[in-house]
Parts: sequence; C-alpha cells; structure tokens
Amino acid sequence: MRAKPGSFLARRGQLGLPLVVCALAVLLVSQRYWQGVESGVSEEAAVRPQAPGAVPGASGDSRPPATGDGQADRLRRGLIMNTGAAFAGYTLFAPLHSTTTYLVDMAGRLVHSWPSRYEPGQAAYLLEDGSLLRAGREPGNRHFGGGGIGGRVERIAPDGTVIWEYVCADEQRCQHHDIKPLPNGNVLLIVWEKKTQAEALAAGRDPRRMTGEELWPDCIIEVKPEGATGGRIVWEWHVWDHLVQDVDPGLPNYGMVADHPELIDVNYRRSVPRAAPAELRRLRSLGYVGGAVQADEEEAEGHLPGMVGAAEARHPDWCHTNALDYNARLDQIALSVHVFNEVWIIDHSTTTAEAAGHRGGRYGKGGDLLYRWGNPRAYGAGGTDDQQFFAQHDVRWIPEGAPGAGHLMVFNNGPGRPAGRYSSVVEIAPPVDAAGRYRLERGKAFGPAAPVWEYTAPNKVDFFSSHISGAERLPNGNTLICSGEQGRVFEVNASGGIVWEYVNPYIEHPRPAGLFGPFAGAAGKPWFRDRPPREFGHPGPPADVVGGERSGQRPPPPGGPWGPPPGGPGGPPGDAIGGLFRAARLAPNHPGVQRLLQAGGRHSDGGS
Repeated sequence: MRAKPGSFLARRGQLGLPLVVCALAVLLVSQRYWQGVESGVSEEAAVRPQAPGAVPGASGDSRPPATGDGQADRLRRGLIMNTGAAFAGYTLFAPLHSTTTYLVDMAGRLVHSWPSRYEPGQAAYLLEDGSLLRAGREPGNRHFGGGGIGGRVERIAPDGTVIWEYVCADEQRCQHHDIKPLPNGNVLLIVWEKKTQAEALAAGRDPRRMTGEELWPDCIIEVKPEGATGGRIVWEWHVWDHLVQDVDPGLPNYGMVADHPELIDVNYRRSVPRAAPAELRRLRSLGYVGGAVQADEEEAEGHLPGMVGAAEARHPDWCHTNALDYNARLDQIALSVHVFNEVWIIDHSTTTAEAAGHRGGRYGKGGDLLYRWGNPRAYGAGGTDDQQFFAQHDVRWIPEGAPGAGHLMVFNNGPGRPAGRYSSVVEIAPPVDAAGRYRLERGKAFGPAAPVWEYTAPNKVDFFSSHISGAERLPNGNTLICSGEQGRVFEVNASGGIVWEYVNPYIEHPRPAGLFGPFAGAAGKPWFRDRPPREFGHPGPPADVVGGERSGQRPPPPGGPWGPPPGGPGGPPGDAIGGLFRAARLAPNHPGVQRLLQAGGRHSDGGS
C-alpha cells in the first residue's frame, strides 16, 4: 500500500532517518557515560585532550578551580586536576546519599568499593586487612534525629561480607558523626545520650533556656567487638560529668566559669542566624540531616540541629560533637565540638571511674578537659572578638613524619564568621610539652594566639562549606582538603597552590520517604509504630526492611535504585549534589591498600 502524500504514513517515513540518527546518538552518549562511571572521570575530563608533557591522568585544564556555586561547576565531576606534585596514593570517601564507599587512585579511577545496606553515619576508615570500618545510619530511629545521625557501626570485608556490626541506637543513646579505630582493635564512638528536663535542671541548666523536654549531651564510648553482632563498652567519658554553672549556688557544680577552664559551662550559649526553610531542605537533601525529629524542625521554620540561636532550646543537641581523633603516644582524644566552636582534648588513660571524676590518669585530671581552643568566650577567658573557630569540623593530629607533626589540623567552616562567609583550613600548635601536658596561664586563654598555617581561597568566598568537610596533612607536606557540601576533594601545597582536584562523580538522588528509611512524622505511621525497638548493641535486622531494602535483596546499585542521574556524572544537580562527610588519602604502602592491590592487581603506584 502506498501512502498518500502528506499522510501520517508518509510523514513517518520522512522522520525515519532522523529518528535512527537520534537513537544512535543516544546510544553513543550512554556508552560514554558508563565508561565515565566506571573510571570515576566525567565525560568532559575523559575526552579532553592532554597538553604536551601533561601528567598521565591529569585533566590538562587551566581554568580556575571549581567553587561549587555555578552550574558549570556542578557539571564538572571526576578528576579535575593532577599536576604531578600531589602525594601519590588512594583517596577514600563515602558519599552521603550512597550506601557504597569508594577508593580511587590519583587518576580518579575506581580501585575498590564496599557495598552496604545503610547510608553513612558518617565516617569510614580503611583497616590494615583491607576491610572497611564505617558508621551507618540506623533506619527507623524514633528517638533521635538531626545532623550527622548514625546509630550503627559495621566492618565490611573487601568482598562485601559484613564481618562485624554493632548498633548504638535506642531510647537513651545514639551514635552520630564519627568513629575511630584504636590500635587495640576497639572502636571509639561519639554518642548522644538523653537527659530529661529534670536532670538538666538538677545539673544547673538555666530554666529560662530549658523549654524542651530533653537535652542531648555527648559521651565517648570505647567498644570492644564481640562476635559478629555485638560489643562490650570497656571505657566511657561523659560531658555530663564535667559541668560547671553559675546560676544556682545550691548545686554542687556551682562556680565561676572563668575559674574552671577544665569544665564545661552547662549554660553556654552560641548565637548564629537561624537556618531558613530552604537551607534546611538543602541539608536534608544533601543527606546530612535525618532521623525522627524532622517534622519538628519544619515547624520551627528551619531550625537546624547544631545551629542554635533564638530557637536553641527547640532542639536538644547541645554539644554537636562532630569529629574525634586519637593520639596513641599521648593516649589522648581530640574532639571537635561544633556548638562551642572549640576543640577539646581529654585523657584516655583513665579508667571509666576516673574519667567520671577530676583526678586520676596519666595527667592527674581524670576526665576534665586537658586543653581547649577556638573560642575562649566559652570558658570566660575572652569575648566575641577572640573567637577563631566558626562551626568547625574534623580535628586531626598531624602524624609523625609529616611537617607539623603533633600539631592539630581543623576545617574551619565559617558560618557566623564576622569577616564573611568563607571556609579555611588551619594548623594550630598547642602549647604542650613532650609529656603531653598543656600550659595555661591563670586567667588567660589557652594558646596559641593564632594558627601557624592557614589555607583560604585566593578569593576567600570561593571556598565555603557551611557543614561537614575536613582536612589532613600528607607526608610530603601538602594538605588534602574535602569541601564536603560540594563533594570536592583537593590537595594544596604549603603555599596554597592546588596540585590535585577531584569532584565526587558518584551521585545518588535522595531516596523516597518510606522506602529507604523514615520520613518526617514517620513515627505516627502504623508500619513504623509497630516495629519493636532495637536492643542496644545488637543489630538484629528487622524481618521486613533492612536499611530500606527487602531482606535478601541486593543493595541498590551506585546511583540509587533508579540508576545514575541523567546526564552522567555531574548530570542535572536537582537535589543530589554528591556531598561528602570528608575524605582520606592513603599511601601506596598502607597495609590495607596493599591487600586490595594484591587481590585486584590495580595501579600499585597510586595511579599517578
């Protein structure tokens, strides 16, 4: 049958060739996209020609570094720059909305990944046997919620087998933000612990500032793994045991705050601008905020856990400790305490009983603070002009063998900074002697007066991440920086020049509420209400849903259950921006890296 001129069949015949061409183009783009996903390099970076003499794997791009603000920046993912002056090794990171942790080489190529059933909660560490120790977000948490929520720790073998898991999420406690493996095989956890209004008032909390029913001070617990699904707490330290207050003279912890820099003011107040609803939605879509109180946050018109001001009492997350590190030589623990805008150092050599008091341990002070820095106003030794940390994250001791060994490195996020909204990375040299004792002149603030090194962008506002993020000093003297909200990891030399840059290409869109965990107000839903509470320390998964997936099913693939976002790595940004809690650079001779390379035989030189 011949089609009449102008008929539908005739028009369809005329369209046939263009349709075939379009189909072939889509097929080609799809193939290029999946090649980019496998290599960890964006399509743009993969096809950009290399300049003569460029380092293999480098981008050859002379444009300014990505800032995370513009549409062009959002589309540039994977390897951006590799000058050859970087410290060769492997970069470990766990995207906030992903259930997978990734290890990439200097060329941005995927070396290894570890699957999980749970989103991060938030930290991850490569162990010497090639297994991964990570914190995960425990689903169905009815009792705690907010920024950095976790609740679960798991150790995952290179083949994806879960070797050990431990749940720290019940009515009274919940792990959040960071964990730390210890040389003895135990694990340190940052934990919220719930105090009632009556307990807070009995500790000297000002009634005018206690409008809620609870307060969540932090504690640090050390867990010794036992069996495949449990552990025993062998040491603990509590903020609540080291309080001072100048409100109620009738209480035993009454005293002048300025006379007790070793103690923590239970009525310390930090004021910052309240988060707007759009900011709260952004941080929730980033994967940072979660848990059982999201509906209350909406009613508070954008009040964000860890961001306290006029609405401070509406959320009980009082300290919001977001990082910890351990110094084996000194047997000390460093804490980044977000709400206080300070870094604290405590003694780990104590017994649990000594840690609850003011005497004992190697340094003779029990669990009192050995050192604090960043905001002397928090202990009555300064004013607002003396504050140097602004919502900081990720305190780390610089390791032996690296320039600045023994100093502390901190990511200073910058919200509320009087000089403007920009981030910086600072190195501070605490006034500590060889025995690990810190000097303090009576009536003055702890030193130093200023950082010994600081990184900011040449145009300071181009480098800003209001939450998460981190930094570490590398053996060659460079510094690896993770600007977490943009998923951007870059390495700078001592003078601040960027020598390597990578933007997380593994993006997952936020999972739909109810399928991968609770949504705002979930506690009122029958499927959520009827689920029995989990026993503290024992992970026993629910019979029906584990981390948002049906039992027995495989975890969702990278890119979520619907696959990678359209447009390839760095496709349409939408609500998925590939945020990272932080990142770590591992040397080629790291025992865990060597185990993985021996098993997989990839890029033993760091892939540079």
